[in-house]
Amino acid sequence: MPVRRKHVLAAVSAVLLALAGSSDAADRYTVVYVAPSLDISYWQWVAYGVKTEAARLGMDYTEMTSENSPSTQMNNIRTAVTRGVSAVVIGPVSSTSTPPLLRFLKEHRIPVAFTGIGPAPGQTDYTSSVTANNYETGVAEGKFICSEAKQRGGNKIGMLSLPQDRENAQKYLKGAEESFKAEGCDLVQILQTHGLTVNEAVAQANDLLTAHPDIKGIYGMYDEAATGAVKALQTRGLVGKIAVATADGSPTTIKLLRDGAIQGLFLQEAVGQGIDATTQVHNALTGQTTTKELPLPEPLVTRDTIDSPEMQAKVKRVYPPSAGAF
Repeated sequence: MPVRRKHVLAAVSAVLLALAGSSDAADRYTVVYVAPSLDISYWQWVAYGVKTEAARLGMDYTEMTSENSPSTQMNNIRTAVTRGVSAVVIGPVSSTSTPPLLRFLKEHRIPVAFTGIGPAPGQTDYTSSVTANNYETGVAEGKFICSEAKQRGGNKIGMLSLPQDRENAQKYLKGAEESFKAEGCDLVQILQTHGLTVNEAVAQANDLLTAHPDIKGIYGMYDEAATGAVKALQTRGLVGKIAVATADGSPTTIKLLRDGAIQGLFLQEAVGQGIDATTQVHNALTGQTTTKELPLPEPLVTRDTIDSPEMQAKVKRVYPPSAGAF
């Protein structure tokens, strides 16, 4: 075979291989995870769930943070679509911020799954909403903290709340209020977080304790609320004298639970939400069945049950091994 022909054949083969490689790349789906803020551990843990499930499913993964800004969130969605993403998993800045991004994604026929926070009421143009069973948890946590307060000689409860422009926070509150009414407890004050930081929760817990020194329970809607409440109680010598319960769970609050400073945790699967939301958008892309509403249960874990095999399995869907001990 002449040398020139060999070179031509080699060149043709290289082009065909390159085209095959680019075809394989083009056939791969890409999921983007859009977080309201990656400064919050919870949303980092959702990201871990999305990333690990994407890898298992053979999807490429990318992430963006909206810095708690609706306009940045919308810009992120537009940028992601321009870059050719196949699907979106999002923890929205707020439920009220979701209508424009859902309209935009519908126009581009891109499946979207929510994690942690669902869309605004009345919205239907989404693939799946993978959240906690917030209303049921609100009822259960309300009943639990009311019982703990009564054991300490009172019936007054203070609440450290998520922002009430989020549908999950509204459901927590609705369930809690119904429980308090049924169980005979008074919700004396609600303080909403602005930044979900421990320092803010410490300040708000101190405000609660100053304004209502007779409260016997603190109801938290998020992990930092319980950590901040315990810090405030520690400085006042009130640990154990005022009960604390919260949703979410982390290495910090699980240690506080084991130490007896927190009486109850209602475990929210941050990692699990990321996994399940990614599964749902992948199902949409591949013509498989999807589930529109996936409210994951938040079981109560106490000092006595944390080391049971059932609860240990649950905790491993709350945060990744890199976050700390289970």
